[in-house]
Amino acid sequence: MRILLFLATNFAVLILVGTVFTMLGFEGILAANGVDLNLKALLVFCGLFGMGGSLISLFLSKWMAKRGTGTYIIESPRNRDEQWLVDTVAELSQEAGIGMPEVGIFPSEAPNAFATGWNKNAALVAISAGMLKRFPANEIRAVIGHEIGHVANGDMVTLTLIQGVVNTFVMFLARIIGHTVDRVVFKTERGYGIGYFVVSIVAEIVLGILASIIVFKFSRWREFRADAAGANLAGRGDMIAALERLRGNQDTVQDLPGELTAFGISETTKQGFKALFSSHPPLDQRIAALRSAA
Repeated sequence: MRILLFLATNFAVLILVGTVFTMLGFEGILAANGVDLNLKALLVFCGLFGMGGSLISLFLSKWMAKRGTGTYIIESPRNRDEQWLVDTVAELSQEAGIGMPEVGIFPSEAPNAFATGWNKNAALVAISAGMLKRFPANEIRAVIGHEIGHVANGDMVTLTLIQGVVNTFVMFLARIIGHTVDRVVFKTERGYGIGYFVVSIVAEIVLGILASIIVFKFSRWREFRADAAGANLAGRGDMIAALERLRGNQDTVQDLPGELTAFGISETTKQGFKALFSSHPPLDQRIAALRSAA
């Protein structure tokens, strides 16, 4: 049923794309002879939908994060812990040169935190209730520094742009493969044959999986930069101590939604081939990097 739903969704997208192309003045991705691909039109089509989807996700990121995690936004602190959290975020944000983010707490016993938002001067920084309850204040401060580092570095925007470029070329190459197979194997002479649609979808899935390795590679690299920012803002010793405590809690189930895993401070360690699809480097490597930079 899921496969049928996926195929139906892809066909619906293709129909929508055709309608949008007509409205924009494009007659299609085929050349005037109805046989060859119009590569310029195809690239525009892939760019619109590849970048467009990523940008929409970025602009909706705070809204989705709040609802996906059940984050409570602190508007008027109700107790000393919330007041300390707001004050700490304000202090570190000012030091990092960004606008005051929204501050939130999400209901999870797993120690974690995340930052998101399309604008570094209007971001969201949230920590889990479990972290606020069990971590010492100096280590929470370091974790907040790490998340503010993500915001100050513009990591959300950069990751979105990389994802958009990857999406664009995955769609572009998948349709070239689909067109070639449709002509050579299925012998379609004009227009689109069933081979084009089927092969394009399969190629997009395969290429998407392979291309995601690039996105995950950048995601892991930016964690080292955010750790360095946390060390600069809150102290290297406290940043290392926070990562060591997170390492001691790695067996705790991480319950951030999948789309927010890349924005948390840690994730479950993956081994072997799966490590290529990890959004975070191993905590041992991150701790070693901070120590070697001292």
